[in-house]
Amino acid sequence: MFLLFARTAFDPPSKTLSSQSSLSLSLSLSLSRSSSISILYPSSLMAAATQASLLLHKQLKDLCKNPVDGFSAGLVDDSNIFEWSVTIIGPPDTLYDGGYFNAIMSFPSNYPNSPPTVRFVSEMWHPNVYPDGRVCISILHAPGEDPNGYELASERWSPVHTVESIVLSIISMLSSPNDESPANIEAAKEWRERRDEFKKKVSRIVRRSQEML
Repeated sequence: MFLLFARTAFDPPSKTLSSQSSLSLSLSLSLSRSSSISILYPSSLMAAATQASLLLHKQLKDLCKNPVDGFSAGLVDDSNIFEWSVTIIGPPDTLYDGGYFNAIMSFPSNYPNSPPTVRFVSEMWHPNVYPDGRVCISILHAPGEDPNGYELASERWSPVHTVESIVLSIISMLSSPNDESPANIEAAKEWRERRDEFKKKVSRIVRRSQEML
Protein backbone atom coordinates (compact mmCIF):
# COMPACT_ATOMS: atom_id res chain seq x y z
CA MET A 1 0.00 0.00 0.00
CA PHE A 2 2.85 2.38 0.87
CA LEU A 3 4.67 1.77 -2.40
CA LEU A 4 1.50 2.34 -4.42
CA PHE A 5 0.85 5.61 -2.62
CA ALA A 6 4.47 6.71 -3.02
CA ARG A 7 4.46 5.98 -6.74
CA THR A 8 1.24 7.97 -7.19
CA ALA A 9 2.56 10.89 -5.19
CA PHE A 10 5.75 11.11 -7.23
CA ASP A 11 4.40 10.58 -10.76
CA PRO A 12 6.51 12.30 -13.40
CA PRO A 13 5.54 15.99 -13.65
CA SER A 14 4.97 15.66 -17.40
CA LYS A 15 1.74 13.72 -16.80
CA THR A 16 0.45 16.35 -14.39
CA LEU A 17 1.30 19.14 -16.80
CA SER A 18 -0.32 17.20 -19.62
CA SER A 19 -3.54 16.83 -17.62
CA GLN A 20 -3.54 20.53 -16.77
CA SER A 21 -2.96 21.42 -20.42
CA SER A 22 -5.87 19.22 -21.50
CA LEU A 23 -8.11 20.85 -18.90
CA SER A 24 -7.05 24.33 -20.01
CA LEU A 25 -7.69 23.41 -23.64
CA SER A 26 -11.15 22.05 -22.80
CA LEU A 27 -12.02 25.20 -20.87
CA SER A 28 -10.75 27.39 -23.71
CA LEU A 29 -12.83 25.51 -26.27
CA SER A 30 -15.88 25.66 -24.00
CA LEU A 31 -15.49 29.40 -23.44
CA SER A 32 -14.91 29.93 -27.13
CA ARG A 33 -18.11 28.11 -28.02
CA SER A 34 -20.08 30.04 -25.39
CA SER A 35 -18.70 33.33 -26.71
CA SER A 36 -19.71 32.43 -30.24
CA ILE A 37 -23.27 31.71 -29.15
CA SER A 38 -23.57 34.92 -27.12
CA ILE A 39 -22.33 36.97 -30.07
CA LEU A 40 -24.47 35.34 -32.75
CA TYR A 41 -27.75 35.56 -30.83
CA PRO A 42 -27.80 39.36 -30.37
CA SER A 43 -26.68 39.73 -33.98
CA SER A 44 -29.76 37.88 -35.21
CA LEU A 45 -31.97 40.09 -33.03
CA MET A 46 -30.24 43.18 -34.38
CA ALA A 47 -30.84 42.01 -37.95
CA ALA A 48 -34.55 41.51 -37.23
CA ALA A 49 -34.79 44.95 -35.62
CA THR A 50 -33.05 46.52 -38.62
CA GLN A 51 -35.48 44.83 -41.00
CA ALA A 52 -38.43 46.04 -38.91
CA SER A 53 -37.00 49.56 -38.80
CA LEU A 54 -36.60 49.73 -42.57
CA LEU A 55 -40.14 48.48 -43.13
CA LEU A 56 -41.64 50.95 -40.66
CA HIS A 57 -39.74 53.85 -42.22
CA LYS A 58 -41.15 52.82 -45.60
CA GLN A 59 -44.72 52.61 -44.27
CA LEU A 60 -44.39 56.00 -42.60
CA LYS A 61 -43.06 57.53 -45.81
CA ASP A 62 -45.94 55.98 -47.79
CA LEU A 63 -48.54 57.38 -45.38
CA CYS A 64 -46.97 60.85 -45.50
CA LYS A 65 -46.93 60.75 -49.28
CA ASN A 66 -50.42 59.27 -49.64
CA PRO A 67 -52.54 60.16 -46.57
CA VAL A 68 -55.56 57.97 -45.84
CA ASP A 69 -58.95 59.43 -44.94
CA GLY A 70 -60.00 58.81 -41.36
CA PHE A 71 -56.70 58.98 -39.53
CA SER A 72 -53.27 60.57 -39.29
CA ALA A 73 -50.05 58.98 -38.07
CA GLY A 74 -46.56 60.00 -37.03
CA LEU A 75 -43.84 59.17 -34.53
CA VAL A 76 -44.12 59.84 -30.81
CA ASP A 77 -40.38 60.60 -30.85
CA ASP A 78 -38.42 61.12 -34.07
CA SER A 79 -35.61 58.96 -32.69
CA ASN A 80 -37.86 55.91 -32.15
CA ILE A 81 -39.44 54.35 -35.25
CA PHE A 82 -41.05 51.63 -33.10
CA GLU A 83 -43.58 53.89 -31.38
CA TRP A 84 -46.22 55.74 -33.40
CA SER A 85 -48.86 58.28 -32.49
CA VAL A 86 -52.15 57.82 -34.33
CA THR A 87 -55.21 60.07 -34.35
CA ILE A 88 -58.41 58.36 -35.49
CA ILE A 89 -61.41 60.39 -36.58
CA GLY A 90 -64.69 58.79 -35.55
CA PRO A 91 -66.27 57.25 -38.67
CA PRO A 92 -69.33 59.03 -40.16
CA ASP A 93 -72.81 57.78 -39.29
CA THR A 94 -71.61 55.96 -36.17
CA LEU A 95 -71.81 56.75 -32.46
CA TYR A 96 -68.19 57.95 -32.63
CA ASP A 97 -68.80 60.31 -35.56
CA GLY A 98 -66.79 63.53 -35.23
CA GLY A 99 -64.61 62.36 -32.35
CA TYR A 100 -60.82 62.63 -32.33
CA PHE A 101 -59.19 59.70 -30.61
CA ASN A 102 -55.46 59.47 -29.98
CA ALA A 103 -53.69 56.14 -29.70
CA ILE A 104 -50.15 54.80 -29.34
CA MET A 105 -49.02 51.99 -31.63
CA SER A 106 -45.99 50.08 -30.32
CA PHE A 107 -44.12 47.70 -32.62
CA PRO A 108 -41.96 44.72 -31.58
CA SER A 109 -38.41 44.37 -32.88
CA ASN A 110 -39.46 41.37 -34.99
CA TYR A 111 -42.27 43.21 -36.80
CA PRO A 112 -43.94 42.19 -39.13
CA ASN A 113 -43.65 38.62 -37.84
CA SER A 114 -45.42 39.71 -34.65
CA PRO A 115 -48.20 42.31 -34.36
CA PRO A 116 -47.95 45.71 -32.68
CA THR A 117 -50.04 46.71 -29.70
CA VAL A 118 -52.46 49.62 -29.94
CA ARG A 119 -53.64 51.59 -26.92
CA PHE A 120 -56.00 54.54 -26.88
CA VAL A 121 -54.69 57.38 -24.75
CA SER A 122 -57.91 59.31 -25.34
CA GLU A 123 -60.97 58.35 -23.35
CA MET A 124 -62.76 55.44 -25.03
CA TRP A 125 -65.88 53.41 -24.22
CA HIS A 126 -66.21 50.36 -26.45
CA PRO A 127 -66.74 46.59 -25.96
CA ASN A 128 -63.48 45.79 -27.77
CA VAL A 129 -61.25 48.24 -25.89
CA TYR A 130 -59.91 47.29 -22.47
CA PRO A 131 -60.42 49.78 -19.61
CA ASP A 132 -56.72 50.73 -19.90
CA GLY A 133 -57.20 51.64 -23.58
CA ARG A 134 -55.70 48.55 -25.23
CA VAL A 135 -57.44 47.55 -28.45
CA CYS A 136 -58.60 43.95 -28.76
CA ILE A 137 -59.26 42.91 -32.36
CA SER A 138 -58.38 39.72 -34.22
CA ILE A 139 -55.59 41.05 -36.43
CA LEU A 140 -53.67 42.27 -33.37
CA HIS A 141 -53.57 38.76 -31.92
CA ALA A 142 -50.51 36.54 -32.44
CA PRO A 143 -50.66 34.36 -35.57
CA GLY A 144 -51.91 30.79 -35.30
CA GLU A 145 -54.94 29.06 -33.87
CA ASP A 146 -57.03 30.77 -31.20
CA PRO A 147 -56.68 28.71 -27.98
CA ASN A 148 -60.19 29.86 -26.98
CA GLY A 149 -61.73 28.95 -30.32
CA TYR A 150 -63.31 32.36 -30.96
CA GLU A 151 -61.22 33.33 -33.99
CA LEU A 152 -60.07 31.62 -37.16
CA ALA A 153 -56.33 31.56 -37.81
CA SER A 154 -57.02 33.53 -41.01
CA GLU A 155 -58.52 36.36 -38.93
CA ARG A 156 -55.46 36.79 -36.74
CA TRP A 157 -52.18 38.60 -37.39
CA SER A 158 -50.35 38.09 -40.65
CA PRO A 159 -47.11 39.77 -41.80
CA VAL A 160 -48.99 41.18 -44.81
CA HIS A 161 -50.77 43.70 -42.55
CA THR A 162 -49.57 47.29 -42.47
CA VAL A 163 -50.16 50.32 -40.27
CA GLU A 164 -52.88 51.36 -42.70
CA SER A 165 -54.72 48.02 -42.58
CA ILE A 166 -54.48 47.96 -38.77
CA VAL A 167 -55.98 51.43 -38.33
CA LEU A 168 -58.70 50.76 -40.89
CA SER A 169 -59.62 47.63 -38.91
CA ILE A 170 -59.87 49.75 -35.75
CA ILE A 171 -62.12 52.23 -37.56
CA SER A 172 -64.28 49.27 -38.63
CA MET A 173 -64.37 48.13 -34.99
CA LEU A 174 -65.75 51.54 -33.97
CA SER A 175 -68.48 51.14 -36.58
CA SER A 176 -69.42 47.59 -35.58
CA PRO A 177 -68.67 46.55 -31.98
CA ASN A 178 -68.27 42.82 -31.32
CA ASP A 179 -69.86 41.94 -27.99
CA GLU A 180 -69.39 38.17 -28.29
CA SER A 181 -65.82 38.20 -26.95
CA PRO A 182 -65.53 41.62 -25.27
CA ALA A 183 -62.45 43.21 -23.77
CA ASN A 184 -64.57 45.57 -21.67
CA ILE A 185 -67.36 43.47 -20.15
CA GLU A 186 -69.22 46.45 -18.67
CA ALA A 187 -69.25 48.28 -22.01
CA ALA A 188 -70.44 45.14 -23.79
CA LYS A 189 -73.21 44.59 -21.26
CA GLU A 190 -74.35 48.21 -21.58
CA TRP A 191 -74.21 47.92 -25.39
CA ARG A 192 -76.51 44.87 -25.29
CA GLU A 193 -78.90 45.77 -22.48
CA ARG A 194 -78.92 49.57 -22.11
CA ARG A 195 -78.16 50.89 -25.57
CA ASP A 196 -79.47 54.40 -24.83
CA GLU A 197 -77.07 54.79 -21.88
CA PHE A 198 -74.22 53.50 -24.03
CA LYS A 199 -75.01 56.09 -26.72
CA LYS A 200 -75.13 58.94 -24.19
CA LYS A 201 -71.79 57.94 -22.71
CA VAL A 202 -70.11 57.77 -26.13
CA SER A 203 -71.68 61.09 -27.11
CA ARG A 204 -70.10 62.75 -24.05
CA ILE A 205 -66.72 61.22 -24.92
CA VAL A 206 -66.96 62.54 -28.49
CA ARG A 207 -67.75 66.07 -27.25
CA ARG A 208 -64.85 66.02 -24.81
CA SER A 209 -62.47 64.87 -27.56
CA GLN A 210 -63.58 67.82 -29.72
CA GLU A 211 -63.08 70.28 -26.85
CA MET A 212 -59.48 69.11 -26.43
CA LEU A 213 -58.49 70.10 -29.98
